[in-house]
Formats: sequence, structure tokens, C-alpha cells
Amino acid sequence: MLVHICCSVDSHYFIQELRKAYPKERIVGFFYDPNIHPYSEHELRFLDVKRSCDKLKIKLFKGEYDYESWLRAVRGYEDEPEKGARCKICFDKRMEKSVEFAVKIGEKKLTTTLLTSPKKDLEQLQKALQKECDPYGIEFLAPDFRKNGGTQRQFELAKKDMLYHQNYCGCLYGLFKQKQNKSFIDELICPVNKQILPASIEARTKLYKRVIELEKKGIAFKIEREKFLNYRLFNASVKVDKKALQSHVLFYSHFKNAYTRFSQNEELKFELKSNKDELIFWDFEYFNSLCKHKFKDFEELLKKPLSIEKEIALRAKMLGAYNLSPVFICQNLPKGRIEISAKSEIYFDVRERIVKL
Repeated sequence: MLVHICCSVDSHYFIQELRKAYPKERIVGFFYDPNIHPYSEHELRFLDVKRSCDKLKIKLFKGEYDYESWLRAVRGYEDEPEKGARCKICFDKRMEKSVEFAVKIGEKKLTTTLLTSPKKDLEQLQKALQKECDPYGIEFLAPDFRKNGGTQRQFELAKKDMLYHQNYCGCLYGLFKQKQNKSFIDELICPVNKQILPASIEARTKLYKRVIELEKKGIAFKIEREKFLNYRLFNASVKVDKKALQSHVLFYSHFKNAYTRFSQNEELKFELKSNKDELIFWDFEYFNSLCKHKFKDFEELLKKPLSIEKEIALRAKMLGAYNLSPVFICQNLPKGRIEISAKSEIYFDVRERIVKL
């Protein structure tokens, strides 16, 4: 039978229960979830689904990420609540493609791991399966593995096998609803310079790739959660005499004021400090010396800066462990009428880390 798979937390338990209920069936997995946004989250979920299927020795196929088609399908239903009309359309679309794939590879039965998700409506899913399967003569299966403590066993198994447990359903509109009381949505922030931000999707992807490596090598480990002080820079610009100045902003540069201006008329090298918002400027030559001349020029720094971990270590070494002063690295120290426009936020967060045993 073909099993449509939404995520590893649902599929890992569902497939094992399915094997018990249908011991004679050959199970094939199909990951098709064009609703998941952003694309990096889609790829992270597939990474862990592949890991789960490898553990269970299940052949897995990956469907197309046709996100624009999904957006068109749910247009007009953006404000629907969870388990509402938008979810029904989403289920129909995913089951439609799953049925088409089942026909393509010659499978006669279809089910979905969505059935075991406590956030999904069983009746909606059963109707979606029947609606899409009947025209093709495909038998649909809708077992309820949630009952009799199934959901608790599902989460216990996911914790035991250290699966990636996402913190939102997957779609952009569900994410907006969930984060409506926050000033920003962390999952949608990714620096253009490709730095990996703490507790970001990219950081979690890096962690679970490392999990796969350790498992393959047979190295014992565990995943722990820890609270920490996270940081996001939303925007920052420097102008000197009304002209934009290229700069790189060091991590944990926290701006008390959205706009600051001051005049600097001295010729300085290496470092400039201002009492306005505790601003600090380092010229590239000085910064590069602190980095043991890692960068061939200023352009390389802008395109491929230090990792966040190295920036934090450098800040702690030069300014102190608890320093949050805004630090700008420029080709040369500015001189003239300087204007700073910026917005940042520091907030409590939780992240996972690997601990070798």
C-alpha cells in the first residue's frame, strides 16, 4: 500500500502500527506536502522523514514541491481556522496527488499519516481519501491509531528516537495564526549573507544532519533542550552625509533607538565609539586582524562573514560576555554627519543541542 507521509513524528508511529494491523502489506512511503512553508522547513521535514523511513526500512518517494499551485488552491481561505475549509482543500489536493502516484506505481491501497495527527480532523481526512480514491478504484484505509492512548505512545516513540518535532502545522496561514501575538515570525527570517541564526530552520537542519551522521557511525548521543537569549536584526543602515555606507553588523548588536545621529569630524583608524546608543565602529583592517586576516578584502566579509558562533566569541573576547553594544564593521571609519537607522530584538528562546554520551 502507499502511505502519504506528512512528517516523521506522525509517520514513525503510524507505519509501525500499520504493520501490526496489515502484516502482509508491503508499505511504500510518499512525502507530498506542498503546503509547508518556507521551503527550508519542507526540506528539513523530508530529511527527518527519510531518516525515519530508513530506520523502518521503508522505500520513500518524494513528491514535487508545487507551492504556487497550493497557494492558488487555497486562495480566499487564508483566514480559515485550523480544521476549517482551507484544511479540507489542502487534504483534497494532497490526497489527489497521492492517488495519482499510487496509480502510477501500481499500488491498490492508500492511507495517510495525517490520520494520526491530533491537530487534524479525522472525518475531513476520511472524506478526502474517499473522494480521491473512488474514481480510480483505489481502496482507502483510515485507521484511528490515536485512540486508547495512541497519541501518547506516538509522542513517547518520537522522543525516544529523537525525531524532529516541528512547532507548527506547516502552512503559512497556520503559522501566521499561531504567531499573531508576536512582533515577528522567526521561521521567515534568513540573512542574505547565509549566516545560520540560532534556533532557525537552518540551525535545526544542520543539527539533524549531524544526528544522521552520528547514527551512521554508531556514536551514542542524546538531544537536549536549553533556554537561551536569542537575537534578530531586522534592519540596519548607516548614512554618512546622506550617502549609504556599506557595513556589517556584529551579532547581538542591540539598538535602543530606531534612529540615531551624530557628527564625527576626526580622522580615526581602527575604532570609533559614540555615546549615542553606545555605538562602536571598527574599520575592516582592525577587524580582519582580530580574525587573523581571514578575509582577503571587505567584499568577502560582506558576502561570507564569520559564523554566528565566532562572532559571539569575538564580541565576548573584545567587549565582554554580556555586551550588547551595536558594532559596525566598515571599510574605513566614517567621518561627517552619521545617521543610523536600525531595529533589533532580543528574546528568550529554546533550542536543541547534541550531547555525546
